Amino acid sequence: MTDAEIPETFEAYADGREETRFTDWLRERAEPGWTEATSYRFTRELAAGELDDAVFRRYLLQDYAFLVTLVGAFGHAVGEAPSMAAKSRLVSFLAVLTNDENDYFERAFGALGVPESEYVNPDRAPATRAFEDLLERAAREGGYAETLAVLVPAEWIYLAWASAVEGSPSRFYLAEWIDLHANEGFESFVTWLRGELDREGEAASARRRARLDRLFRRTVELEVAFFESAYDPGATDRDRGDATPGGDTAW
Repeated sequence: MTDAEIPETFEAYADGREETRFTDWLRERAEPGWTEATSYRFTRELAAGELDDAVFRRYLLQDYAFLVTLVGAFGHAVGEAPSMAAKSRLVSFLAVLTNDENDYFERAFGALGVPESEYVNPDRAPATRAFEDLLERAAREGGYAETLAVLVPAEWIYLAWASAVEGSPSRFYLAEWIDLHANEGFESFVTWLRGELDREGEAASARRRARLDRLFRRTVELEVAFFESAYDPGATDRDRGDATPGGDTAW
């Protein structure tokens, strides 16, 4: 089935299939962006240990800035989650973000010569601001399903590209960044997170499913833009144009 043949509705996609997952439909609807995001130049160079330190430095500063909004989105999801078991699972992942990943950032910034004054409040690239806006709006204007529609591709993309890496770069901050996203714990969490969106999406109205589809695809687009911005030294708040690449703020 080509990209153009992916049905616009989940009902049409599921028709005639024995096993159907809502998140599979979303992922296929996100092509060719999904393939681009999971095999982008940035991830290939990182995996091969060929990524320029200046590029990774810019990327890591933006990711650290984005982490604050990401933590907030997961916190919102905790409040919206339908069961104590789901809330507990999300809280456990929040601990990983605020402890394990935060420790990694501090050590990596030290190795890359980034002073605390720079990474505490870095200039944000347009792609970063657009991504933050999408997360905040999904949580503010939507509900649990809408928040998941952004969180699932954001985490799933990292699992996909990191899990495909063979070998390990010699620079610890590259190797550990891969390891943080290619381990059984992270894979288990992403699998669970997909299951949550599967359930929410299958129970949603056709109109809401269309909104979840737009959010998912927009997230994939912004992941690509986020990687691209690491190669652009001028892509920060100093250049204040439309925060959304392409000028499209709708979702």
